Amino acid sequence: MTMAIPGSEIFSSRPVDPDVLTRSLPPSLPVHTVTQEQIDNIDPLTYEVVRHRLWSVTEEMGEALKRMSGSPIVTDANDFDFAISDEVGQEVQVGLYNTMLVGAVDLAIYWTLQHRATNPGIAEGDMFLCNDPWVGGGLHQSDVIVYQPIFHEGKLFAWTSAICHEPDLGGVGLGSFSPAAQDVFSESLPTPPIKVVRDNVLQSDVADAWVRRSRVPMLVGLDLRAKIGANTVGRNRIHAVIEQYGADTVKAVMKRMMSDAEGRLRGKLTSLPNGTWKATGYQDQSHTGDRGLHKITVAMTKRDDHLVFDFTGTDKQVGVINCTYAGMRGGVMLALLPILAGDIPWSAGGLMRCFDLISEEGTINNATYPAAVSRGPIGPAWLTGTLIAECLSQMLDRSVDLGRSVQAACCGTWDTAVIAGLDERPEQPVPFLNILMEPMAGGYGARPAADGMDTGGLFCIPMGRVPDTEMTEFLYPVLTLWRREEPDSGGPGRQRGGVSASIAITPYGTSLPMGLVLASAGKAVAQNNGLSGGYPGNTGVDILARGSGVNEQFANGTIPGSLAELDGHSELGACYAESYIAPGEVLYMHWQGGGGYGDPLLRDPEAVAVDVREGKVTAGAAESVYGVVLGDDDATTRLRTSMRDERRDRSSGYEADAPTMDLTSARRLDDNLAELTIGDTHVIACAHCGRLLGDDKNDTELHLARFEGPSSLAGPQVTSDPTEYVDAPVVFRQLSCPGCWTAFYSSIVPADHPDHALDLARLLPAAPAS
Repeated sequence: MTMAIPGSEIFSSRPVDPDVLTRSLPPSLPVHTVTQEQIDNIDPLTYEVVRHRLWSVTEEMGEALKRMSGSPIVTDANDFDFAISDEVGQEVQVGLYNTMLVGAVDLAIYWTLQHRATNPGIAEGDMFLCNDPWVGGGLHQSDVIVYQPIFHEGKLFAWTSAICHEPDLGGVGLGSFSPAAQDVFSESLPTPPIKVVRDNVLQSDVADAWVRRSRVPMLVGLDLRAKIGANTVGRNRIHAVIEQYGADTVKAVMKRMMSDAEGRLRGKLTSLPNGTWKATGYQDQSHTGDRGLHKITVAMTKRDDHLVFDFTGTDKQVGVINCTYAGMRGGVMLALLPILAGDIPWSAGGLMRCFDLISEEGTINNATYPAAVSRGPIGPAWLTGTLIAECLSQMLDRSVDLGRSVQAACCGTWDTAVIAGLDERPEQPVPFLNILMEPMAGGYGARPAADGMDTGGLFCIPMGRVPDTEMTEFLYPVLTLWRREEPDSGGPGRQRGGVSASIAITPYGTSLPMGLVLASAGKAVAQNNGLSGGYPGNTGVDILARGSGVNEQFANGTIPGSLAELDGHSELGACYAESYIAPGEVLYMHWQGGGGYGDPLLRDPEAVAVDVREGKVTAGAAESVYGVVLGDDDATTRLRTSMRDERRDRSSGYEADAPTMDLTSARRLDDNLAELTIGDTHVIACAHCGRLLGDDKNDTELHLARFEGPSSLAGPQVTSDPTEYVDAPVVFRQLSCPGCWTAFYSSIVPADHPDHALDLARLLPAAPAS
């Protein structure tokens, strides 16, 4: 636990009531706004035309940044985003890039209006720079935002912002990431909002101070100018829209966009059942040398047209696996945008009015200064989003109309590897630093009616891309031995989770060892859970092959295609570690696929056969997990019966006999559960065999059979032994119907993981809000 630093609390930004914020501004900063009558009187055609013009502005800003930036993080992986905000910072339109950043952009503008309006002032031609994750704008110090006020006739009209991840901004570790950090002082320096452009001129003293901290100053300097250029494009385009349609019309459209998004989301929520859904997840290890598990837990309560996300009970901040309030909020938006607002324009300022956050200060997803937060967006913020997605999917699975948005967890987390060294290929050797962006090819979670997308990307970056291998080899002294999809990495289920991929690289063009930083989670405990009995996707694994003999194979004209073809010994990469990779050695990374949906024994055997033919599932997993004997339907039936019998024999905690319900008038709750109303009693039964599982008069938990065993029993997607990473016992837990032995819940969890899946209350009608 880090010691609180008096005075740091001033930098903690939170959402502000826009009317209160407007009234607090000094007379020297007048703002442009419109009346409700002007908003209501916008005709539909003008509204749609101007709305799409504003949307196109963010797209043009994105293209400008990509054309100017020299960083593969931007040009290849699309790890950046943009926003147009109104005069007080509410986000009107956001880009389709890194959606986690949406939860942080407005916080930086709120803070700037509160603390910079008088000194140094906010004026036309200014731009501000910030990388302080407590202030907002980004989720950790490597997320750097440049944002500007836009004025019309002397009044503050709007803001535009451009933000991207920088490859290195100093600190102890390569890429500004120190796996051993215990506080922020081992990381990159957080910089609160500072005026980097004044009167449309880049301030050289600020720019020099900014790039001086980096190991790759030319890239950081280029990105700074690219973000300034993108904002300039945004300002010019918005002025053009104002000139064509008038300032009042454009502002009325901006306000209407947010209120329309809010109204549509509230309408969708109203159509869904009230209730509370819970989810708990874990970060395995918190820093170098740690062998603990660290918990994030959430209870999502939906009442009428509003959501409350309560994170009470989350573990205290520790190590490097913390994020600030901005990260927690960004994690919520990661899930809410695609799952609940996939068919609603992303006017985030309106959407964020539909939920509240409850969280204890000083926890791993609401960390107080000076916690180490460099792992923030790809650790606790990402896990926060995964847990919110799990809760939303459980709620939506009860709706016939909205169930299509249900999705098992995507690829769990980001597998970080940073390499740095000396590139000796040029005549004058030059230093290099690269964050391997190949884990962009994560597997998507399965849906009730569709498999997850194989190597479909990341849930939080809809426009994300995997880098071009040839460009990586051109820019850095590495050779890629393979980059391919890995069979069995998608979570087994009635609908299979999307498979992930792996990469193997070796130094090529340097005679010196490269520095290596590794950071990931989901190696001991699943972070890519399935739904409705679907299994999690693969656990992640990183391996260093020492003394591999790869250069000798090159000399003999062969390229190895698997770890088994390498000599030497394998060194398992911890979740958090600083190491090296020398010439002649190989770094192997296998990141995570998506979770499955439904019991894999219910998957169509022909779909399994297709998976085997296409290399998504091995023949061994077809039998051991799916119970499919290829080409033999009778043998498949016998094998699946035997596997259900095995579930019966190994399970405990159930009664042998229970009534069987008539499901004729039952209402579907998810793939496995059905609800019946008998008089004033709500009854829950198995949707497959009708077995009574509980009712609201006699039970608080479902009567399901329980099994716990080694995590390896989850299937071949378990790539490593949990004891290699953590000390706490980790198990494969499965809850099944004691009547037909269909799996209702399957995951790899700590032995003391709470059984949210048994909670009967989440399935029963809740009273409307008073």
